[in-house]
Amino acid sequence: MTKPQRSQRVVFRKRRLRIADVNVVDQPMLKRAIGGTVVGNTMEWFDVGVFGYLITTMGPVFLPEADRTVQTLFLLGTFAATFIARPAGGVFFGWLGDKIGRQRVLAMTLIMMAASTFALGLLPSHAAIGIWAAILLVAIKLVQGFSTGGEYAGATTFVSEHAADRRRGFLASFLDMGSYLGFALGAAIVSALQLTLGSAAMEAYGWRIPFLIAGPLGAIAIWFRLRIEESPAFRAALEAQESATQELAQNDEAAAKGPLGIVRAYWRQILVAMVVVAAANTVGYALTSYMPTYLTESKGYDPINGTLLTIPVLVAMSLCIPLTGRLSDRIGRRPVLWIGAVSTIVLSVPAFALIGVGNVWTTLGGLALVAFPVTFYVANLASALPAQFPTASRYGAMGIAYNFAVAIFGGTTPFIIDALIQSSHNDMMPAYYLMATSAVGAAAIWFLQESAQRPLPGSLPSVDTAAEARAVVAQQEEDPRIDLEHMPLTEVPVAVADDGVALQLPLDHPAALEAAEIAGVDLEATALEAQVSGEAPVASGPISGQVPVVAMPVSSGAS
Repeated sequence: MTKPQRSQRVVFRKRRLRIADVNVVDQPMLKRAIGGTVVGNTMEWFDVGVFGYLITTMGPVFLPEADRTVQTLFLLGTFAATFIARPAGGVFFGWLGDKIGRQRVLAMTLIMMAASTFALGLLPSHAAIGIWAAILLVAIKLVQGFSTGGEYAGATTFVSEHAADRRRGFLASFLDMGSYLGFALGAAIVSALQLTLGSAAMEAYGWRIPFLIAGPLGAIAIWFRLRIEESPAFRAALEAQESATQELAQNDEAAAKGPLGIVRAYWRQILVAMVVVAAANTVGYALTSYMPTYLTESKGYDPINGTLLTIPVLVAMSLCIPLTGRLSDRIGRRPVLWIGAVSTIVLSVPAFALIGVGNVWTTLGGLALVAFPVTFYVANLASALPAQFPTASRYGAMGIAYNFAVAIFGGTTPFIIDALIQSSHNDMMPAYYLMATSAVGAAAIWFLQESAQRPLPGSLPSVDTAAEARAVVAQQEEDPRIDLEHMPLTEVPVAVADDGVALQLPLDHPAALEAAEIAGVDLEATALEAQVSGEAPVASGPISGQVPVVAMPVSSGAS
C-alpha cells in the first residue's frame, strides 16, 4: 500500500561544523602573540605613568612664569590632549587593521608610540625656546595619542582572536596586567630618580631620563611584535570572503564602507561598549594618572611619597588581574563587570575618606579600595569588548568605541576631577564622580552580550586541544554556546517535513537548485568548498536559528 507523501519545504541552513573547521590553538604562536602585545601595552602605560608622575616636576620646565595651579592644569590638559587624538588614531588604525591585518598595524602603532615617547626626552625647555617648548610638548603628545589610538583596540582584538574560547578572559587579561605593571615601572623609575637626584636636578635634566629609556625599551618591544603572526580569525575571514554567506557579505560591506559604515551597522554595540569603557577607565585613570597629583596637591604629600604610595597598590592589583580574568571565564563577563561597577559605588566614599586621614597606612588602604573595582573592570574589557563585533569589523569598531570613550571620560578624568575640587573646594569630589560614572556603567553592562566560553561573532570555535575540537563537533546541536548562524559557514539545502524531520538534499537536486535561485544562495560555492575539503557537507538534524525559507514541494519518494 502506498503511503501518503508528506508535505515538505526546502530551507537553507548553515552546514554543520566539521573537525577541520575548529581552530586548535597553536600554543607557541599564542605565547608569542600574548608576549608581543603585552610588551606594547606595557610600553604605552610606562609613558602614561611617567608623564602622570612628572606633572608637578615638568610644570616649571615648560611654564616657569605661571603659578603652580596654572602649571598643573596645563600639564593635566596636555595629558588630556593625548586622549583627544586617540579617536582619530582608533578610527584610522582600526579601519586599516580590518583591511591589511592586525599584526602589521600593531607594529606601526608601536613604532610611532616609542619614537614619540623618546622625542619627549629630547624636547628643549622654556628657557631655550620660550613658549614653543610648551607647543612642541602638546604636538608630540598628540602624535603619541594618535598612535596609541590603534594600540589597545588592536591588542585586545589580536589576543582575543588567538585565544581559545574557554580561556579568552584569562589570556586577554594579561594585556591589562602588563599595562599596570608598565605604569608601576614608570612610577618606580621616577621615584628612584627623585630620591637620588633631588628636585633641582629633576627639573634641570632628570625628568628627561624616563622618556629616553623608552628608546631601548621600544626597540625590544618592536622586536617582539614583529615575530608574531596574523590571528587565525582574521586569516579565516579573508579565506571566507570568496565563498561568503549573506551575513558575512553584510559584515564585509559595513567594513568596506569604513568607519561610518561600521557605526551605522553596530551603533548599539558601540554605544554600550563606550559607556562600559567610560565607567572602567574613569576609575582606572583616577587611580593611576591623577592620584599622585591628588596626594601632592590636596593631601600635602611631597611628590616622592605621592608616587611611592601608589606603587605597591599597582603591583598587587596587576598580579590579581589574571585571577579576575579567569573568574570571568567561569561565571561570565557581565557578572564580573558588575562587581567592578557596584564596588566602585560602594567603596569610593570610604576610599577617599581613608586617604583624607593623612596617615600612610590609611592612604594605602584607601588606594587599595580604589584599586579593587579596577581589578574587576579592566581584566574583562580586553575579552568582553572585541566579542561584541564580527571579525570583519572588529578592529575598526573597537577603535571607535574604546578610544572615543577614553578620550571623553578616561583621559580627561584627572583634569575634570582637579577642576571639580578647585571649584567646589571639596576633596570628596573624586568619589562622587566615580560613583556617578559607575552607576551609568552598571546599567550599560545589562545590554552587553555575554561572550564567555563562546566563539567570537563571525569566527569559528577555537579550542586548546584536538580532543576539545572533537567534542565541540559532537555536541554542536545541543550546546547553546555554538551558534552556527553567525559563523562563516556555507548554506546547504535541507528538505524539512511538517513533522520536523530534516534531510539534506544533494546540491544538484532539482528542488535545491530551484530554491537556491529563488533565495539567492550560491550552491556553487558550497560545492567547491566540499570538493576542496574532501568531505561532503552534513546538514541533518533539527533546524535552528533564523534561516532563509523557500516553500518548495519535494517528493519524498516513500511508498
